Amino acid sequence: MIYLDNSATTPVDPEVLKAFVKVNENFWGNPSSLHAFGARAEQLLIQSEKQVLSLLNAKQHKVIFTSGATESNNLAIRGLCHAYKNRGRHIITTPVEHASVHETIEELEAEGFRVTYIDVKGSNADIVKQIQEAICEDTILISCMHVNNEMGMVFPIYEIGQLLKKYPKVKFHVDAVQSVGKIPVDIDKMNIDLLSLSAHKFHGLKGSGALIVNQYLSLKPEITGGHQMYGLRSGTINVAGAVALAKALRLAIEPLQTNYQHVKQLFDHTMNELRKIDGVVVNSNHEHQTPYIINFAAAPIKGETLVHALEEYDVYISAKSACSSKSATASRILLALGISDEVAQESVRVSFSNLSTMEEVDRLIKALKIVVAQLKH
Repeated sequence: MIYLDNSATTPVDPEVLKAFVKVNENFWGNPSSLHAFGARAEQLLIQSEKQVLSLLNAKQHKVIFTSGATESNNLAIRGLCHAYKNRGRHIITTPVEHASVHETIEELEAEGFRVTYIDVKGSNADIVKQIQEAICEDTILISCMHVNNEMGMVFPIYEIGQLLKKYPKVKFHVDAVQSVGKIPVDIDKMNIDLLSLSAHKFHGLKGSGALIVNQYLSLKPEITGGHQMYGLRSGTINVAGAVALAKALRLAIEPLQTNYQHVKQLFDHTMNELRKIDGVVVNSNHEHQTPYIINFAAAPIKGETLVHALEEYDVYISAKSACSSKSATASRILLALGISDEVAQESVRVSFSNLSTMEEVDRLIKALKIVVAQLKH
């Protein structure tokens, strides 16, 4: 099997799975219990939090372990806006955010919050300039992803963070799902208040994520009832999931630069080969581009048709993001970036991990050439 849909999910690292099983076998006590057995589980939770904060250089933050980035994004955005709505009701974001950000902000807009959507078709410098011009006395939140999940464009998170040092009342949320464990993420240097991540994007377990929160921020909880996780997420804490997430994060970040160089070679080779195929248009050509994602179209073949045709060769890629791939409509994200409706419906995504190989890329290209030739006639 040639699996090149790693932005949807990655295979679980065996060491991560071992850690998860070990905790469930030996430290399954409730960390909220008063007895010593529960306290041992709580200690593992504390150690996991410290490790996550250290790996992401977050010295004044705390970790809310969640079920994944969708929950983290909802808690960060809705929780902050509801906590600070008396201070202001203006949100700044982009039109290419993940659905868990985009739809949450749309719901807040329906509640009476005002939203400014930044045009992201230009340069990163232009994006920062637009944000600065949009900030006003009523602004309480800027929410911007680090790496776009469909196109792979990298947003100027560091520059936005530096800008916001001039506006301490404006809080900064970053959806870092496609960047954590793949490119450098430094929460303190980037001046990030809230950061969302999901373990299964870097060889961790599904159903395990985190929201990294500046400890001086107020949030209104989405889940109430037991006051766990600093009172921000009630319910019995998944200690094994937290330990496994911290383990996966360490295994991803320690060799991050080596993995990046490996994937960059795959990216360059794939881009060169794609451009040789008649009818293929590469969409992922942003000035700042992660090598982990390539978006392209093979006109006039619909993306869904191409995905299923490649399955016959045991090659797995995706059309749009996994969260919206079953929708028949063109990608909202590609349309917002100025790509035509026709090309957007024809577009597919190849996404790598550190486990991807050059042989897999060559087999993808070989299969793609055959499939494109067949489907165009």
